[in-house]
Amino acid sequence: MKENNEYIYGRNPVEELLKTNPEQIEKIFLRKGIKKHSLSYILTAASDNRIPVADVPGSKLFDMVGRVNDQGIVAAVSQAEYTEFEDWLETVQPTADTAVLLLDEIEDPHNFGAILRTAAAAGISAVIVAKHRQAPVNATVFKTSAGTAGRIPIVRAVNLNQAILTLKENSFWIAGLDMDGDLLWDQNFDVPMGFVIGNEGRGLRKKTSEHCDFLLSIPMQNRVESLNASVSASLVCYEWRRQRSPK
Repeated sequence: MKENNEYIYGRNPVEELLKTNPEQIEKIFLRKGIKKHSLSYILTAASDNRIPVADVPGSKLFDMVGRVNDQGIVAAVSQAEYTEFEDWLETVQPTADTAVLLLDEIEDPHNFGAILRTAAAAGISAVIVAKHRQAPVNATVFKTSAGTAGRIPIVRAVNLNQAILTLKENSFWIAGLDMDGDLLWDQNFDVPMGFVIGNEGRGLRKKTSEHCDFLLSIPMQNRVESLNASVSASLVCYEWRRQRSPK
């Protein structure tokens, strides 16, 4: 289901969305005087998809997105479509090459966008989020994800802990990221996997941690206590990808 209209800005995010989900774009706004020859793909794709394009004063773009580096282009979009958890599960046939990320109350849209970008690049099958206490798919998420927000399913569950239990009933093994867990490098990911990434400040909730089959930790040196949630997710995604890639 689609959420309320939002805005994305910048050439790369708009171009990426035109390539992947042009139906989400309602209208494109260009700053008056911008050099059109540098926007040839965007203008052609907008015409092909019957998306209206308007030249507007820079003040209009400021009213829409504020003081950001909009690069002279803003698009009004219907936010990324969420797939409901039950609907997504019906389409999945888990194998050893199936992995999902479960986000346990990731509230920073920059982290959310970076996680979506990494998940898409690493071949993760879906990113599962809860309906509450989770950053929405907004302009910041689109910008940080560099337009990849629509490339893999963003699956929404009413209750993340219940989603974990349901995944376990459907052959998934669930690993939570926690500083007290076993070393990430020592694990073998040869079954369908779900990796749980905790909140930026609090980490995994206690009940969520209890539902995991095991916990994973990332080794730290030089008295560094933790990493940013999106960096941690990247390391987990690519260790899984490394193990699943052909030798």
